[in-house]
Amino acid sequence: MRVSDFHFDLPSDRIAERPIEPRDAARLLVHDRALDATRHARVADLPDLLQPGDLLVLNDTRVLPHRLVGRLPTGGRLEVLILERQGDQGRGFVKPARKLRLGREVELEGGALWLCPEEDLGGGVFRFGLRAPAGRDVGAALDEVGRAPLPPYIRRGDDEDPASDRERYQTVFAKTPGAVAAPTAGLHFTEGLLARLEERGIEQAFVTLHVGEGTFAPIRVDELDDHVMHREIYELPAATAEAVARTRQRGGRVVAVGTTAVRTLETCAGDDRLVTPAQGETQLFLHPGKDLRVVDVMFTNFHLPESTLLMLVAAFAGTERTLRLYREAVELGYRFFSYGDAMLLL
Repeated sequence: MRVSDFHFDLPSDRIAERPIEPRDAARLLVHDRALDATRHARVADLPDLLQPGDLLVLNDTRVLPHRLVGRLPTGGRLEVLILERQGDQGRGFVKPARKLRLGREVELEGGALWLCPEEDLGGGVFRFGLRAPAGRDVGAALDEVGRAPLPPYIRRGDDEDPASDRERYQTVFAKTPGAVAAPTAGLHFTEGLLARLEERGIEQAFVTLHVGEGTFAPIRVDELDDHVMHREIYELPAATAEAVARTRQRGGRVVAVGTTAVRTLETCAGDDRLVTPAQGETQLFLHPGKDLRVVDVMFTNFHLPESTLLMLVAAFAGTERTLRLYREAVELGYRFFSYGDAMLLL
């Protein structure tokens, strides 16, 4: 298959730049694969759309506030996304890369931090040193002034309060720090919705997959077989493996919330439709022709054209059907991407 097989036209006004409030008020396109039937609901309706005995699997990764805005010596705007950090040394995207000078410090967030580029790694990625004012810790300064690592299609002014996106671009069940982007399907859940799902008899379990820098990278090949998937750190605990086994025994369904939960479950899947506890790195690339062995129901956002996330959905629902549903969502005004609406594939 070709990457271009997963193209669809998306008007710019369908891209959500602001989240819906409350979180579970987002629209939900519900599609039954067996009946090839679609209906339209709200995320808040999820307890009525699932069944007692189902298992909801959520990704509890916590997004790091590692996006920073600064000023070049010339007065121009600078933006940094830290991908890795060990103490006062880091690696990440810096733009505009062409304006940086190795060894010359630049100010970030009004002097709360300073960045000194040390090595140009190509593609806008640098190794750099980080420095906080005297008497301050770099990590503490990041926690205080760092911004949510919003994707580039969500635009914010420098003077907007970063605290609002830091809270909103984080799931209410986020626990384990490590992601450079949010597992966006989970952003739709509220404490109240999770409580109602539990009352309905829908069990909940967690995996951890730290969304990595590969989520920002476009596919640079024409054929799917030539694509090398990026690595992401994951953990599937014993309690979640046991929950999947209980669900199978009682005849329930495994409901994956987001593509990250899907990848983690399928990385640990066996031919018996159970999962084995594990942790490590996964490069699993799910696309049409790769069958899913564990996931029965998928709850997911609407993804970018020609992206590995869209290909994962197509592995579950079929390419023609997925693109047909996406075209319908565009026509009906559904909101796309991180802060957008959601789809439930039964």
